[in-house]
Amino acid sequence: MNKLDFLDALRVKLSDLPESDREERLAFYGEMIDDQIEDGLTEEDAVAAIGTVDDVAAQIHAETPLLAIVKEKITPKRSLRTWEIVLLVLGAPLWIPLLISTLAVVLSVYIVMWAVVLSLYAADLALAISALGCAAITVVWLLTGNPLGAGCALGATLVCAGLTILLFWGCAFATKGVVALTRLLRARRRKR
Repeated sequence: MNKLDFLDALRVKLSDLPESDREERLAFYGEMIDDQIEDGLTEEDAVAAIGTVDDVAAQIHAETPLLAIVKEKITPKRSLRTWEIVLLVLGAPLWIPLLISTLAVVLSVYIVMWAVVLSLYAADLALAISALGCAAITVVWLLTGNPLGAGCALGATLVCAGLTILLFWGCAFATKGVVALTRLLRARRRKR
């Protein structure tokens, strides 16, 4: 990798830094490469001696205060024009309620997804308790001499236990799906 390629790649990796800091770092590393070339290294060897672009960028990010990075990300690239400010103010009665309702709908969908998962777990717990209750009734009816009732209760115990196991797998699948969807939405939000 030559000096120009290295500095271009480093510029891309440092795009989240303030422009003045980025240009200062690029000038520093450009001078460092030039100094090593003057000492007798080839351009490629001088670049290799500095390290990889990822390592250098990671070191620069570690040395840069977080406040500078955040300030650069939230600072608008240009100021709003007068007509844009007027439109924002005049349109506020329309776009603020729309924004609030959109956020409310998204939040309610998220809450409903988790409510469905919780209700599935509640139904699974109810089936497990029913299986235990039917097992207890089976024992009581056997002890009291009612074999027909004990047989029915044993069948209900087996059905409830089987449904408990099946529903637990469904609950685990639903939980994984909602967690995966949540991660996907977070990843999309971070990309924006």
